[in-house]
Amino acid sequence: MIESIGQWVIRTACRQNKAWQDQGFPRVPVAVNISARQFNEGNLVESILSILADTRMDPQFLELEITESMIMHNVATTMAKLTALGDTGIRIAIDDFGTGHSSLAYLKRFPIDTLKIDRSFVSDLTRNAEDKTITAAIITMGKSLDLTVVAEGVENKEQLDFLREHGCDEFQGYFAHKPMPAEEFVRFLQIEREKGGDVPD
Repeated sequence: MIESIGQWVIRTACRQNKAWQDQGFPRVPVAVNISARQFNEGNLVESILSILADTRMDPQFLELEITESMIMHNVATTMAKLTALGDTGIRIAIDDFGTGHSSLAYLKRFPIDTLKIDRSFVSDLTRNAEDKTITAAIITMGKSLDLTVVAEGVENKEQLDFLREHGCDEFQGYFAHKPMPAEEFVRFLQIEREKGGDVPD
């Protein structure tokens, strides 16, 4: 059922993001994970474009997250799909970067917008020298390739300070906020807007 569930997730995310935009909230991308089975669908591109048309959401506000192993499977087909998706304005992110077996030579050829540093490197960032070195290297590499670099699993200020010091663009994790239902998220945005505070990405 993963293919049907995957389509439902994308449709729901796009519909919700468009609703927030129509309510006047910040127009920011919503990221959706794509399973390997879903990515290998023959009609993946057409299916996603149909969902965007139905929900009337601009493609630039959808980011699809795929894993390193997925992009290395059938490279020619993967390149064609990512190019077709990227040409519409959809953003492509490599999720859990550093845990797979991707080739850096292929990485620079694929139309990728974002690298997401796996939380396994971030969790011990302030205590483990190797994790510091790897994380800093990923940030440097991503920036040199003109990619947005996102750190996953940030849970404290010390981790965030290290990431900021090394030029990481964005972060996600409990330090920003725990996951919440859509209705609660709207209330959170309203409160932050009334306070005039910065809303975490």
